[in-house]
Amino acid sequence: RIVMRPNGFLALLGILPLLQIAGGNSAEEEQGVRYANRCEACKILSAELEARLGETGRSHDVIEIGYSVDDVRPKKRTEYRRSELRLLESLENVCDRVLAYNLHKERTDSTRFAKGMSQTFQTLHGLVDKGVKVDLGIPYELWDKPPVEVTQMKTQCENMLEEYEETISDWYFKLQDQKSLQKHLCEDHVLRKKAERECLTEQLSPPNPKKVKPDKAKGDKEL
Repeated sequence: RIVMRPNGFLALLGILPLLQIAGGNSAEEEQGVRYANRCEACKILSAELEARLGETGRSHDVIEIGYSVDDVRPKKRTEYRRSELRLLESLENVCDRVLAYNLHKERTDSTRFAKGMSQTFQTLHGLVDKGVKVDLGIPYELWDKPPVEVTQMKTQCENMLEEYEETISDWYFKLQDQKSLQKHLCEDHVLRKKAERECLTEQLSPPNPKKVKPDKAKGDKEL
């Protein structure tokens, strides 16, 4: 609800799920913080790495690899899109892409991590744009900074990348034409138990189409 004070200052008490405090045993949960689990972290890592590979895979360059002292022997030529160089360049800083995500606390499943401004903050920014003073306990300029759940997931991404580097490399060189990275990394290696994989099938529902009122034909009169 929104409480109006005499001076026109608004205190938002539980206005949206952003401000709700979740029950739990840990200090983070008591403050409403729920970090990504391994399923959520793996899902986003695989999605971002495949997206990055899709970007680098557009190149049709042929590169030369190998080295010889006399520079006489021919160097091996290979397509960039099938090279180790492409994999290394795609892996570099891939976890930084996690910081583009926001936390959508109006959702409870893995889709709570998504790009774009959350419905919560769209509402809050709308109030500010109308001249309403909103108190969230943090400076306004920090509103759009990645929340702690997202910065923590970046660390989870980096740790998972290091732990499963060989698994990702095997997929890249041998299996990427047979199955997705999510299937190979998350289902076959990171999440061995079926119960751990529930988030992999969770997707955002498409927005409801807006109803368009039919135009009145020329000559029609309102009754």
